[in-house]
Amino acid sequence: MKYIFVSGGVISGIGKGTTAASIAFLLKSAGYKIAPIKFENYLNLDAGTINPIEHGDPFLCEDGTEADMDIGSYEKFLDEDMGKDNFVTMGQIYREVIDRERRFEYDGEDVEAIPYITNEIIDRINNVGRKRSADIVIIELGGTAGEYQNVLYYEASRIMTLQKRGDVLHIHVSYVPTPPHLGEPKTKPTQLSVRTLNSLGIQPDFVIARSEKYLDQRRRERFALFCNMMPEDIISNPDLPTVYEIPLVLHKQNLEQRILQKLGLKVRKPNVEPWEKLVEKIKAKKEKEVEIAIVGKYFGTGDYQLRDSYAALFDAIDHASWEIGIGVKTKWVDAEKVESAVAKAMADKKEGIEGVKEVIGNPDGLIVPIGWGERGAEGMIAAASFARDRKIPYLGLCYGMQLAVIGFARDVIGWRDANTTENDKKTKHPVITLMPKQKKFMAKRAYGGTMRLGSWDAQVAKGTKAYEIYKKYGQLKNAEGLTSERHRHRYEFNNNFSQDFEKGGMIIAARSVAENLAEIIELPQKAHPFYLGTQGHPEYKSRPLKPHPLFLAFLEAISKIK
Repeated sequence: MKYIFVSGGVISGIGKGTTAASIAFLLKSAGYKIAPIKFENYLNLDAGTINPIEHGDPFLCEDGTEADMDIGSYEKFLDEDMGKDNFVTMGQIYREVIDRERRFEYDGEDVEAIPYITNEIIDRINNVGRKRSADIVIIELGGTAGEYQNVLYYEASRIMTLQKRGDVLHIHVSYVPTPPHLGEPKTKPTQLSVRTLNSLGIQPDFVIARSEKYLDQRRRERFALFCNMMPEDIISNPDLPTVYEIPLVLHKQNLEQRILQKLGLKVRKPNVEPWEKLVEKIKAKKEKEVEIAIVGKYFGTGDYQLRDSYAALFDAIDHASWEIGIGVKTKWVDAEKVESAVAKAMADKKEGIEGVKEVIGNPDGLIVPIGWGERGAEGMIAAASFARDRKIPYLGLCYGMQLAVIGFARDVIGWRDANTTENDKKTKHPVITLMPKQKKFMAKRAYGGTMRLGSWDAQVAKGTKAYEIYKKYGQLKNAEGLTSERHRHRYEFNNNFSQDFEKGGMIIAARSVAENLAEIIELPQKAHPFYLGTQGHPEYKSRPLKPHPLFLAFLEAISKIK
């Protein structure tokens, strides 16, 4: 096997993950088997217990792994499922080494960071390569060069470079700022970042410069001089209209060709034609633009709004919009502001729905996404009810499905106290309740990795909108309506109230095969143009060349009305 380490420099969030995914895409398109793996610095065992405002939207895999967003990039660029072998945290590494020490597997040695931690890191790299029968393993190192948290990852890189001479490359993705008052890109920050790598015993083979514009020849020469490199090994990665253009930009600079040459592998021309057609779709002029309001609770971070908290959702919307050929403008709405507006409207003796309209406006479509807990929940319920009342196409995702159920119970069935036991344990109408298997976990405060996670099969009822959608896009496993979605939840629709909802006009369109849980709810076409909630997470399965059916149908409904 060959190995490519990808590190970051100067600042986080510059696109190291999408760059690593783009390199993986080019090498796969050239006919090589690729195994990506991401190493995170934190001591959490996975990303499941991290506030999405802190580290972005955890990406949910088929096997239930709650991973970093970059794992989602690998899935989208490679069109392959990732899992637990592709995602490693420092917490996992330390736990494994400590567990082995407790089992006396080190034969009484004093267990130190080097070589035991670094050996475990190297074992994880080789393991994912073997399991995927990879020609090349691409190793993304979390954080940036110079952080104390990730120094052992760099030490593992140094050791592997010595042990496997000629089979290991190091690519450094670094930021090249252009200060507005100067008007020219400055290479010094990256020079210092490369010097940090040198101090760790690592000489990068390539520097990929993230900048506002393409690097000119002068900047390449400065890098080459001060970073001890050839000018052709300085690769430009400028700001682009879409991240899906990155592979094409790298390809034009012959990056995959130079990588294969340095690794001693046969140079093959990658097939990038499908990706070129995708980028053409993305850039094509859109004759129609629609507005979608997303009412969530994880947008705010200080005085700023954070897109990464719902990264997979935004990606799924984009994928579907490009396929259909319409422009989409998303309006980010803080659920707590909706709550406040509803309370104010009612205090002024107006209908609460007027308060919702004041904040949300008149969007063409509305989504209530993933979430937990009481904060902002009433605002999200009000939004779901607003969409139902005003016949606005609605898509509820996980919590968004549950809160739509609560809104229906209150407004249509007439149970004004209806709620989820997550937010009101004393409600007389617990239409959403804790799953029985989850009670023991909650009692022990065993929150990490204990939710209903990963892919679960469901039976979609014939004659429903959901069945029509999945069948149209070939997402049914059989003629009886079997399909599968990824899940990440503890609470569920309370089956004790199923008949009441069905009498009220709500359709339970899908149930899980294993436990008979309500998976999809919808309103009939005659009552609403598109009102659907799913307990699963279709956003995590959407890919640029394979948009998810539910997002395609949602946008088609909006486009038809528009």
